[in-house]
Amino acid sequence: MSVPGTTTAMIFHHATSWRRGVTGAITALLLLVAGCRSSSGTLREFDVTAAPAEIPLGEGRVTKMWAYDGTVPGPTLRVRLGDTVRVRFTNHLPQPTTIHWHGVRVPNAMDGVPGVTQPAVEPGASFTYEFAPKDAGTFWFHPHVRASEQVERGLYGVLIVEDAEPPKFARDETWVMDDVLLGRDGEIYPEFDTRHDLAHDGRWGNVLLVNGKSLPELRIAPGERIRLRLLNTANGRVLKPDFGALDARVIAVDGLYVEKPFPIGRFEMAPGNRVDLDLTAPPSLAGSRVTVKDRFTRREIDLAEIAVAGDPVTTPDLAVPAGARLAPDVPATSSDPPRLEMRLNAVAGGPLGIRWTINGEAMDRDHHDHAHTRYPLPLNEPSRVRFVNESYRLHPMHLHGMFFRVLARNGAAVDEPFARDTVLVHAQETVDVVAVPADPGVWMAHCHVLEHAESGMMTLLDVR
Repeated sequence: MSVPGTTTAMIFHHATSWRRGVTGAITALLLLVAGCRSSSGTLREFDVTAAPAEIPLGEGRVTKMWAYDGTVPGPTLRVRLGDTVRVRFTNHLPQPTTIHWHGVRVPNAMDGVPGVTQPAVEPGASFTYEFAPKDAGTFWFHPHVRASEQVERGLYGVLIVEDAEPPKFARDETWVMDDVLLGRDGEIYPEFDTRHDLAHDGRWGNVLLVNGKSLPELRIAPGERIRLRLLNTANGRVLKPDFGALDARVIAVDGLYVEKPFPIGRFEMAPGNRVDLDLTAPPSLAGSRVTVKDRFTRREIDLAEIAVAGDPVTTPDLAVPAGARLAPDVPATSSDPPRLEMRLNAVAGGPLGIRWTINGEAMDRDHHDHAHTRYPLPLNEPSRVRFVNESYRLHPMHLHGMFFRVLARNGAAVDEPFARDTVLVHAQETVDVVAVPADPGVWMAHCHVLEHAESGMMTLLDVR
């Protein structure tokens, strides 16, 4: 049986070679098969190029990195719900690459997974992505080829899909949070997927960046109310941001509005997670500075400074469209047994020395679809999925093409008033989620510790 939206990609995958001269024809045919052009809304066109660049990282440092459009983070693509997005992507890297639209429900052929949804974009070649986002929210894009190297080198950007009528915050700010591992020469440490990283929680850097800078400052007027979008693009680092005395309430998780806003507290942001905050500086903090700290590890780390300064303003009373719906509707409870269980563990062997597995199977990072098991999930039906972490490492599990809701941890019911696309599974922990796949195709599921994924912790979900 064919899978809608992937048939053409599968045919191309089994071709024996790729030629740059046919890339345009491939792209056009994929777009035709995907049927991804919206019949309404505005067409938003972007040109994005991946290429080596020299990036200033502060303290007089200039570091050789890879970048989208010459900046790290890459560009922020901002559109409205109902728009059609067309991105003409060109690869000027020394490696093949793709763009994966993390969290965005796109037609399967636009998902950016080589060997599953499209051929890799070779050096010097181009590919056109086109889709109409189905959800408003904060999303991001990054490669799905040798991601542990390419993301670490700086390849990530932001896609913001605004509501048709956005809530009237005073400002809309974004913090892209990352860490990089620099050598003594100030350059990106050139060894990737080391045995140490694979045996632990991936590659954790020695320089923590927010919007490409160390400890940046955000100025807020007393009483000002802003929307602050947080995004964790790190290879492996988990963040637990603490906003101190500021009024920071979560209004969206992984792009989707929550059912009811709640204080951020010590929300764990795994690699790939996003959190949108409704942030207000109380007038009582006028003239003060708040250091936003990461408290995930035993040693707290300063993330950014917020200066409460300037003339006081009246805090607006605005309605945030939280709780309207979870897209698509994901039930809060389920008594169904697991339709799919993913057992997460590691074995010795493989070219990297350690192979991370799902149900005892490691996916070849260079041949994603080659003879790999596909787990069926029914279209438009709730499916309970159980992640069983048999290891002592962290695994943020990410499902492409769908959102899900956490039901239980270690058998104890969990009441999360929101849906996600990535959940952190702790050491020796079992996490049950429920997903309602609404888009057909073969979708990737993997650990978002990128080193774990590159060494095999990836699999395929066949939604039909």
